[in-house]
Amino acid sequence: MVVPELRPWRAARPQVERIANAVRPRLARAGAAARPQVARLTRALRSRPLALPRPVKTWQYTAGAATAGLVLAAGVVTAAGPWDANGQRTAERDRAAALERTGGADHGRSGTAVGAPRPAPSAEPVLMGLDGSTSAVDTKKAPPGGKVFSDVLKPLLDASALGGTHAAAVVDVATGRRLYAADADKALTPASTTKIATAVAALSALGPDHRLTTRAALEPGTGELILVGGGDPTLTARTQAGGTSGSSEAESGEGWASLRTLAADTAKALAKRGIHKVTLSYDTTLYSGPAVHPIGVNDNLAPVSALSADEGRTNGSTSGPAPRVSDPAKDAASKFAAFLKNAGITTTPPGPSKASTLAQTLATVSSPPLADVVERMLTNSDNDIAEALARQTALTSGQPGSFDGGARAISARLTKLGLPMSGASFHDGSGLDRDDRLTADLLTALLVTAGDPGRPGLRPVLTGLPVAGFTGTLADRYTDSAAGVVRAKTGTLTGVNTLAGTVVDADGRLLAFAFMASGTTDPVQAESALDKTATALAGCGCG
Repeated sequence: MVVPELRPWRAARPQVERIANAVRPRLARAGAAARPQVARLTRALRSRPLALPRPVKTWQYTAGAATAGLVLAAGVVTAAGPWDANGQRTAERDRAAALERTGGADHGRSGTAVGAPRPAPSAEPVLMGLDGSTSAVDTKKAPPGGKVFSDVLKPLLDASALGGTHAAAVVDVATGRRLYAADADKALTPASTTKIATAVAALSALGPDHRLTTRAALEPGTGELILVGGGDPTLTARTQAGGTSGSSEAESGEGWASLRTLAADTAKALAKRGIHKVTLSYDTTLYSGPAVHPIGVNDNLAPVSALSADEGRTNGSTSGPAPRVSDPAKDAASKFAAFLKNAGITTTPPGPSKASTLAQTLATVSSPPLADVVERMLTNSDNDIAEALARQTALTSGQPGSFDGGARAISARLTKLGLPMSGASFHDGSGLDRDDRLTADLLTALLVTAGDPGRPGLRPVLTGLPVAGFTGTLADRYTDSAAGVVRAKTGTLTGVNTLAGTVVDADGRLLAFAFMASGTTDPVQAESALDKTATALAGCGCG
């Protein structure tokens, strides 16, 4: 006889598999601990005669099996243990530890405070709510005995340190429901939280595996060697490129593209052709428009060029403000010439040129995947990377590689994603331009979109966010509260302080938040006020 299939059980199969995987380590330990008792029970039963049961009908067998399954499931859930403070079952943590899967946003390159604890693990994948609801909820209603979001957040956001104008939004990432809003549709200066929008636009346009390539090309019959910039902001002339040495490092994603490696490979290719002297030129025509940001010459950003090494920094730093060279392309070409000379190739002083379509590529180096580049940009709030990604987004979208082209391309990409663009205005990719405007609604929508299971290519937007008390621009903040729990992008200009990111609350929910303040007078006090608000959100457990 054929037993009819139970559709509810088939529908529940994926959840049962996930539960089984999550609790397997704990059940294994429980089984080992119970093995002696089972053995004793078995020996006792062997000495007793067993009474044979009456034949069981098929329907009785099916019902009994279903009942046993429910009992077993209840036992499994009990064995899994309660939810811990981070909203994760202890058995799930045991399984993750058994599999030795490490996470976190420490990219091993820069932005981590010396002597700071190791970064916290990355957040678990986010699943949509069972009801798939995306509607707003009444923030004035709370479960019996629970707290209300507005009662917790409003007094903190009204702090005098946050100036006279502020906006805020909190959204449940799993369901997409807005849990709190205060002028969430008011467009304010976002400062560096603009980089969240730049990251989403670039990943959407180019994909997380895209790489930016710098090449050396030889013009046939002329002896002219041209260093062609591909807009890679991670190109470095330093001895260590952030990973293992050698030309394979950029290809494996372990380090940044090395100008030294490019020179060594180019010298080998020239030597094979019997060439030991060349006219050296450099090509920066990939980008157009003004190279200097509207804010003018500034330690926060080098002139934007399709060819630069170490972001034109002159003090050996890898992040943060630093003096910059006035012509990053010429600086990179001069260093390239020195590396060629060490490899036995003599060059003329480098000058600008444009590679023809007949130029033969001798060697190339490429950036890590765009996912890694985006993470570095967000963790360190890297303005140079942000402006490069804005231009790359523009070129992919058919716009010129300029400040204006990048701004238009970012806006167009976000509009295509269906994000709330009312009031939004872009003028750059970094947020240094005070004319940029974003809303708290848009910032939280960007974060929720990045957490959408259907858009895995956008996940670096979340994994790249600085971790409170551990990495990047939050490494020295939250040292006594919510460390490792808050992950957020900071934004600071004179009179402007913003914070947008994610937090796991006391109920285990992953929340996206955006707090924006204008008219602040003390940046330190404003940062402290924002940190207190995010910490309160983490411990809220509000309805």
